[in-house]
Amino acid sequence: MRSILIVDDEVGARESLRMILKNEYEVFLAKNAEEAFLRIKEHTPDVILLDIILPDLDGLKVLEIIKQNDPDAIVIMITATKTVKTAVEAMKLGAYDYVTKPFEVDELRLMISRSLSTQALEKEVQYLRKEVDKNFGFGNIIGKSDVMKEIFNVIRQIADSKSTVLIMGESGTGKELVSRAVHYISQRRNTPFVTINCAAIPETLIESELFGHEKGAFTNAIERKLGRFEIAHSGTLFLDEIGELSLATQAKILRFLEEREFNRVGGSKTIKVDVRLIAATNKDLTQLIKKGLFREDLYYRINVVPIVLPPLRERAEDIPLLLDHFVQKFSAENKKQIKGVSKEALDILKNYEWPGNVRELENLVERVVTLTVNSYIQPSELPFSLLNVPKMNGLKESILTGRVSLIEGEEKFEKEIIEDALRRANYVQSHAAEMLGVSRRILKYKMDKFGITQGNEKSSSE
Repeated sequence: MRSILIVDDEVGARESLRMILKNEYEVFLAKNAEEAFLRIKEHTPDVILLDIILPDLDGLKVLEIIKQNDPDAIVIMITATKTVKTAVEAMKLGAYDYVTKPFEVDELRLMISRSLSTQALEKEVQYLRKEVDKNFGFGNIIGKSDVMKEIFNVIRQIADSKSTVLIMGESGTGKELVSRAVHYISQRRNTPFVTINCAAIPETLIESELFGHEKGAFTNAIERKLGRFEIAHSGTLFLDEIGELSLATQAKILRFLEEREFNRVGGSKTIKVDVRLIAATNKDLTQLIKKGLFREDLYYRINVVPIVLPPLRERAEDIPLLLDHFVQKFSAENKKQIKGVSKEALDILKNYEWPGNVRELENLVERVVTLTVNSYIQPSELPFSLLNVPKMNGLKESILTGRVSLIEGEEKFEKEIIEDALRRANYVQSHAAEMLGVSRRILKYKMDKFGITQGNEKSSSE
């Protein structure tokens, strides 16, 4: 039950208020400021009804002290005479509202109820902001490498500017995470963050998706539709894979960036919006410009603040941090107590080149965490393609330095792959062949070619 503290020097006023509110709230009473401070310390009431005139201390001074100690405290001032000056002063000091005696009972009840609803909403907003910080701040962009620290600094510096941002990097490097971080630490954090993957929308629909359309603009346009630019008003629009857009659509985006206005498809009304644009691409836009596939003027418009995300293979020192982060994340989701990655498994993961970057690493950890029964992830639980990476790196070096010919290297690597597959399959040839994606007949041929014997005499048909 919510609680209310009534602070009034008149016994009759205190009792009247207690009788009115006792069925809905737990009620505490205080006849002066000294008792009020004691009750607040003992009970932390949800709402305080505070008389403006008290025998030991002015009510406004009491209000000031209460708000200094607890800025979120709900205080409703009560007095027999209401003056504009007193009301203004009370509100400046942080009073929620102000009522005069004699007051309407229903009005007071409504005021109390509304104040509690407002407080609950404010707490929810605070909670959501913390969640936003946790999910879209730097918490999900993991890295201690110098290049990542520099990116963090750039994000902080540009967050509150209106400049267009171009994020470049391979697929899976975290371009959308960076865009969200820019938005959610900026002054636009409480406004819409709208995303669109330009590569996922057919060319015939992309203009409507971006700018909206009017009813009857084309077949099946049965009603007006708002586009992403309009939905993102006062916030941020993230255009992922902007290099996939046609030249015609690029021209319309260029017009928006130059004039901050657009027209819906099939409409004549000019619409102005306040949108901060963040674009991302995994392509080399300068090469697209040379091929006539991307507008040079648009490139300079979006490339005001460039952020280049490095591939994971170029920041290997961040791999242990990322592994720890994802292991904790997916352990919690799967209600497991996985402590981390074994040293042997970590060595393998650090030597892998991660063509899919952080996204590939995250997906791998999710899969392994889901299936493992160990406290630490072991090499045997990693995908087969990763297990030979250290050997392959050493073999590659031998070939490039001339110690081993390319043909010898290919045969050596193929033999090691087959031997590893057989060991993992407990020397059951049918299982090893399935693992390698070949028939058992081809596997047997390769074994004979390389002189690989049946390791522990398991039957080939077992």
